[in-house]
Amino acid sequence: MLTVKTIIGFVLPALAMVQACLCAEAIPHAPDWPFDLTTLTAPDGSVTAKFVSFGATMTELWVKDRDGKARDVILGYDDNTELLTDPAHPVFNPIVGRYANRIKNGTFSIPITKFPQPDGPNVFHIPTNDHDGQDTLHGGIYGWDRRNWTIVEKTKTSVTYLHIDDADEGFPGTVTALATHSVENGGILRTTVHATATEKTPIMLTQHVYWNLDAFQGSEDILGHKLHVDASRVVAVDSDAVPTGPFIDVEGTAFDFRTTQAIGERWNDTFDLCGPGCQGYDNCWIYDNSEETKPGLTLWSDVSGIRLDVTTNNPAVQVYTAFWLDTPRKKVHGGPSLNYTKWTAVAIEHEGYIDAINTPEWHVDQIYYPGKDFNWETTYKFSTVH
Repeated sequence: MLTVKTIIGFVLPALAMVQACLCAEAIPHAPDWPFDLTTLTAPDGSVTAKFVSFGATMTELWVKDRDGKARDVILGYDDNTELLTDPAHPVFNPIVGRYANRIKNGTFSIPITKFPQPDGPNVFHIPTNDHDGQDTLHGGIYGWDRRNWTIVEKTKTSVTYLHIDDADEGFPGTVTALATHSVENGGILRTTVHATATEKTPIMLTQHVYWNLDAFQGSEDILGHKLHVDASRVVAVDSDAVPTGPFIDVEGTAFDFRTTQAIGERWNDTFDLCGPGCQGYDNCWIYDNSEETKPGLTLWSDVSGIRLDVTTNNPAVQVYTAFWLDTPRKKVHGGPSLNYTKWTAVAIEHEGYIDAINTPEWHVDQIYYPGKDFNWETTYKFSTVH
């Protein structure tokens, strides 16, 4: 398998000419290759996944239901160029960075401080793009999900993409990232990301996958999906979904999924949990157990019988029940005359502590530099329930 050192040694010079950002204004003249389709199929046929280079994005994921019929269980587009051009920008299934989720005021300092002064030393400003300019969401206006990645290795069961973030969006230093997607026998999809930095910089990534395990066959939303989250704490946030510092004990609240519940089990208690006027979830759970061999999250549907168990090296997971979603569906999901709308999917985003770079009281170190690399790993295991 390729290493970052190998990439730097002989691949980067050849790629320098093609690693420019593809911005919205350039799309009429953009080549087709950012949206080239790579299909991976496990040898036993249990999983088929499709990806494009733009955002290292997964566009389709076919797994078998309890009757052996394959269903595409993730949201997306029939025309993958909409990953760039759709003004709604729902962030369908890419690698998100350089810093996922939210950064308060688009501002942070190194070393981190609670309230960095705008003109203070070692203070960095990232373009704000969320809550009327109150925070930066998912890496800025053109985060990693809206950049072209380059294929550097591909087999029938795996693909590795390269992205070079050269101080994009105002982050310090250059980050070189390799993302590998692979499929394996036994219903396994695995994604890993390894990143190196040329100077001190925050790195916090996620894979922003929207799931509907019924694939819109037999149900129209995910409120009946069963969810288990091995977490007794949720990050407390303000009205802009930015952490305030404390944690919420899930005991006796609608956040408690330590015992498996339907997502909609306590739906009447979820008003405003995902923001003012929003019903459902858009919250960050902190896992209780750090064992990478134990699923931190399990999701399944009694309709399709498809079960998903997720293991990860990440300490937290954002669960978003898609309240703000309103985008035409893929044909396979009944589109395009029908839309993906609120609660028709659940986004599961494995990540670090959100905005820890502005919350020093957590003592969470998300600063990386030469000699300290970043690693992100998540495994999705599919099976069926009867």
